[in-house]
Amino acid sequence: MPAQLTALPSVRRLLGGATLAALAAGAGAAPATTVLFVGNSFTFGEPAGAPAPSVKAYRPDTVTDLNGAGIGGVPALFKTFTEEAGLHYDVSLETIPGAGLHDHYHKKLGTIAKAWDLVLLQSYSTLDAKHPGNPDMLVKYSGLLAEAFHDKNPKVRVMLTATWSRADQTWKPEGAWYGKPIAQMAVDVRHGYDAADAASPLIDGVIPVGEAWNRAIAGGLADPNPYDGITAGQINLWAPDNYHGSIHGYYLEALTVFGAVTGKDPRSLGASERAAHELGIDPATATALQRIAAAQLAQPNAH
Repeated sequence: MPAQLTALPSVRRLLGGATLAALAAGAGAAPATTVLFVGNSFTFGEPAGAPAPSVKAYRPDTVTDLNGAGIGGVPALFKTFTEEAGLHYDVSLETIPGAGLHDHYHKKLGTIAKAWDLVLLQSYSTLDAKHPGNPDMLVKYSGLLAEAFHDKNPKVRVMLTATWSRADQTWKPEGAWYGKPIAQMAVDVRHGYDAADAASPLIDGVIPVGEAWNRAIAGGLADPNPYDGITAGQINLWAPDNYHGSIHGYYLEALTVFGAVTGKDPRSLGASERAAHELGIDPATATALQRIAAAQLAQPNAH
């Protein structure tokens, strides 16, 4: 199986030829690439009360939580994948429950505005809590944060993580996407992130997590509607609240981020991948999710 994806223009912008060559040769002797994840529960893991095992509590000792809350989350999954791939990343996170990027800018700028090599920004799940689907706040504050990070390190790369369709926003009458296909919210969210990417020359692309979820649903791996029960042989990407991710949903997110950031094919992690084993994801499902992430990253601009 290929060890590296070949159709990732955003990754090539992110890393550059020299860095890709260094990765291919082995980065053990190079300084660690510093990575900061900024987001909310769509980055740090499932809500309180979700069944164990917990992505939020996964290997918090392997990453640095700048808020001191002891969270592992998707950043710790990413860290595990990079170790398995023989890469050297120093991973940090700063997360606020239910927050948009404006919250991080106004409340945590002094904490996060440092000289990072790479920053991943993830905003509120509906783009705007008060005006679902409106990308204006995302566009404004992703640009402002990108400027703040570039002030600290002109070579920093800033990427955006576009999130998934919420089942509660699609299948419930009070949802902003009620009556639309389950895939539509993720597509609309991606368009919002694309607008933010286009608005700032300091942003280096969008990671298509929500579209990877759409692909898992369209391909029959994941059930599209948790409200009518989970079809036998399918997985549920959502947590019991039908809002956050399940361990499968967050695992798919982490795989997509891993592939987009490193240029490595998620399928190279294989059936014996450690995080899947530790979270209780069976090998067949783990490899199926790896295939989904790889397929989505091979055509990152598809909506």
